Amino acid sequence: MQTQHAVAWLDHREAKVFFFDRSAVESLRLATTLTHHQTHNKAGTIDGKRAPENQSFYHDIVSILQPAKEWLIVGPGSAKDELVRHIRSHHSHLKDRIVGVETADHPTEAQIVAHARTFFRAADRMLP
Repeated sequence: MQTQHAVAWLDHREAKVFFFDRSAVESLRLATTLTHHQTHNKAGTIDGKRAPENQSFYHDIVSILQPAKEWLIVGPGSAKDELVRHIRSHHSHLKDRIVGVETADHPTEAQIVAHARTFFRAADRMLP
């Protein structure tokens, strides 16, 4: 779907991408191939070493997002920030498409789209 706006909700296990306009929504779901275990160790893993970022997962998300002109990236943890860093370092020509990065716990798909529509309505009013 060729649209102006897309929102990507992601954590370290999955990504949900929504393309939308005033009347339609198209969604895609992407799951990571790496296993991610929840730990309570500050370093991120049981053995005390931080788990590496899943670059191929982030490449796949960027590929999915490309048809949209503006992107809102949301999620509960650090994955959204890692995706933004990935875009800035590996896809720098696309970094201006990111119009917002926000924390969002685990909303329903309808809540994600509703929030994104509100966000982009406000963002569009700020444009000249």
